[in-house]
Amino acid sequence: MQDTSPLKPWIALQAVGRTEQDLRRALAALSEPDLLRLQAIARLRCRGLPGLDWQELLHEAVLRALDGSRPWPRDVPLIAFLAGIMRSLRSDHWRRQRVAAAALSAQATEVADQVPDPERIAAASQALAAIDRLFADDPAALAVVLGLSQGLSAGEIRRRTGLSETDYDSTRKRMRRALLRHGLKGSP
Repeated sequence: MQDTSPLKPWIALQAVGRTEQDLRRALAALSEPDLLRLQAIARLRCRGLPGLDWQELLHEAVLRALDGSRPWPRDVPLIAFLAGIMRSLRSDHWRRQRVAAAALSAQATEVADQVPDPERIAAASQALAAIDRLFADDPAALAVVLGLSQGLSAGEIRRRTGLSETDYDSTRKRMRRALLRHGLKGSP
């Protein structure tokens, strides 16, 4: 049975991409506004993703187009084509970051599941006792230490303790100076 689909000629046309020479000519002919548009698209794609530079993203998109790994369809404008490649590259980068974060999380869970070293337990309890003694007369500092030990953000600690932003910042500075004065390192 023969396929007489009305889309068959269109699909065949789609399969024939443009040549590398076509792409080089089109890239050379880009106007200043077109280049600015591509830069803006690259910046937008990189927003919120650490480790992804807009210039690298744009260059990588052009390289992928030039090396033929991403063929340029005849009916797609060059800017839309390069924007699609950048979107794909961003997704790949985001996916790799997510996998790396999951691997780090698994490693952290593995470390947390290990039986703690008795020396580390003793050193930690001594450090906590020293911090308790150091801030025994400062309820705001003890509240900040407690909040930090529970993994709370600054805003959550302020809400729970009733400290204003200024009071919280002053308490942190006071704690930092006290820790440094007594030879204890940390970042309250």
